[in-house]
Amino acid sequence: MEDKKIGVGVGVVLVDKEGRILLGKRNGDASKAGSELRGEGTWTMPGGKLHYGESFEDCAKREVLEETGIKLNDVRIIAINNDKNEFAHFVTIGAYADGFEGEAKVMEPDEITEWKWFAMEDLPFPIFMPSAKVLWNYRKTKFYMKDLN
Repeated sequence: MEDKKIGVGVGVVLVDKEGRILLGKRNGDASKAGSELRGEGTWTMPGGKLHYGESFEDCAKREVLEETGIKLNDVRIIAINNDKNEFAHFVTIGAYADGFEGEAKVMEPDEITEWKWFAMEDLPFPIFMPSAKVLWNYRKTKFYMKDLN
């Protein structure tokens, strides 16, 4: 049996003063979309892989700054999900932040082609599976979404 590893990632529900959610459009090229779970061409929350020794909150702050140029002031953990498909298996930690400094800029143009703010009732489609699950947790105020399979 092949020794496969499970990754850990953090996705951030970033909410502005109008209550809108920040999402980025992933590159349509799978080699540039930046995730082992793939998701090319989908919309995603800012976030990424947890580094060794890093807290979930520090990962959220680092990834949002690297991807958007936004500095988070406060982060809280709101969800955990078990995300897997034919390409990879990740535990996704959902984080929430509404206090921040700066404007969203495309900092990694090969991976994310644009950032946009969306009303919760008017989210774009398709949404990257781990982001969709964290947003479901956020909307339903649930910490964990059990796998359906």
